[in-house]
Parts: sequence; C-alpha cells; structure tokens
Amino acid sequence: MFVIMNRWRTRRFPVCKAMMTNHTGRAQTPSYRDRAFRDGVAARIKAVRHASVPLAGLCAGMILASLYGASGPVAAADCEATPNAGIDWSGCSKANLMLPSSTLTKAVLAGANLSATDLGSSDLTEANLEKATLIRASLSGATAGKANFSRIEAYRSNFSGIKAAGASFAGAELQRTNLTEADLTGADFSKAELSRVNFSKSTITGTRFSLANLARAKLTGATFTGPIAFDEAFLFLTRVEGLDLSAATGLKQEQIALACGDGKTKLPPGLTPPPTWPCKHD
Repeated sequence: MFVIMNRWRTRRFPVCKAMMTNHTGRAQTPSYRDRAFRDGVAARIKAVRHASVPLAGLCAGMILASLYGASGPVAAADCEATPNAGIDWSGCSKANLMLPSSTLTKAVLAGANLSATDLGSSDLTEANLEKATLIRASLSGATAGKANFSRIEAYRSNFSGIKAAGASFAGAELQRTNLTEADLTGADFSKAELSRVNFSKSTITGTRFSLANLARAKLTGATFTGPIAFDEAFLFLTRVEGLDLSAATGLKQEQIALACGDGKTKLPPGLTPPPTWPCKHD
C-alpha cells in the first residue's frame, strides 16, 4: 500500500518525483544506513523552499516518508549507547570495559567483541550473543536464561554461577572456561569445544553434550537428575568420578574407556568400568 501511494503521489506531483530521484533518473531506494542518502535528504528538503508553501510541505513529507517507510526508521546498531534492555550492539567493539550489573535483556550482541569485559551479575535473559567474542570475559553470577551463546569464542572466561537455564551454547568455544556453580538446566552444548571446562557444583539436568569435545573437562561434583545426552561426545580424560550416569543417553563403551571415573561412578546398563579407573591426573 505504501509503494502504491508513493507512485500515485509522484505521478500527481512531478516536482516531488524530481526531488526523490537520483542523478540517473531512477527512484531512490531509501536506506537510513546509507550516509550519502541521509545527506541528500536534507538537500532535497531544502530544495522545496523554492516551491509554494503547501507543495513544499507535501514534498517534504513524501521525502521523509520514503526515508522512514510506513513502519518507522530502520534500527541500526548503536555502539555508543549505554547498556539497556533490547539494545543493538551487534558487531560493536566493547572490549576491556567494566559493565557489571548491566540490564541487557533481549539485547542483540551478535558478533560483538566483549573480550576481557566484566558483565558480572548482569541480566542477559534471552539476549543474542551468537558469534560474539568473550575471551577472558566475566559473566560471573549473570542471569542468562534462554540466551543465545551459540558459536561464541570464550576461552578462559569466567561464567561461574551463571544462571543460564535453557541457553544455547551450541558450537561455542569455551576451552578452560569456569562454569562452576552454574545453573545449566536444559542448556545445549552440542558440538561445543569444552576441553578443560570446570562444571563442578553446576546443575546440568537435561543438558545436551551431543558431539561436544569434553576432553579433560571436569564434571565431578555436578548435580543433575534424569538423562544427559552424550551422543558422539569426545570424553578423553573427562572426569566423571562419583557421578550417577545410569540415565545418561548416547554413551558407548569406547567413550567410557577414555573417561575417568572411579568405584562410585554409575554407568548405564550394558556398560562396564574400564580397568584404567581411577585415572592418574597430571
């Protein structure tokens, strides 16, 4: 409907059409992110001063309507804005900052650089951090239920005590990250790099580790009820001492042979402890 009205107006008022076209004679495709277009808008509005007052107002309105469209201005990342709910920091550089206790619910942080930034105790509920860089960052004590951490880079980061029930860490790179005392109920770590990650005292009920690399990760001391998915997970020297894995799904004998359990480790029916248990740790 908006396009049809624009065509009617420019046919009815050819002077407005001239103001809304570029040097090739073709109608502009408005984009608020296009600096050249934004700069040109001011010039076009200024040009209508030579027309009659009623016509000037009409043309100016048409130009602004073409710029913003029927549904308002196009949202763009605002890297200079202070933290707030729903903010768009996608692709922004926010490294080495102190931003504890920030409100970032449903924020768009996809592709942002947050390395070495302190977001401890912040609210990241349902935030989108896909492909963000969080190397050595701190999200200690943060609330991040149903947040999207898929494919993040977060080596040696501090996620201790994070409340991330239902969050996705699919494909994330979390080597040597601290996830102690975290609530990871129902979290998805499918295909994630989790070597040497510490899950001690975390709640991992319903967590999925399918195809994840858990080499030398520490699950000892984690708490959970019900099944945990380990389909095709790499469990080289993964510490599972004292865990009741009887309801775990996807486990195979060859995975158990690589892991490190002890006499208190319970396995699913059909699987047996290897003679190498308990492991000698370096």
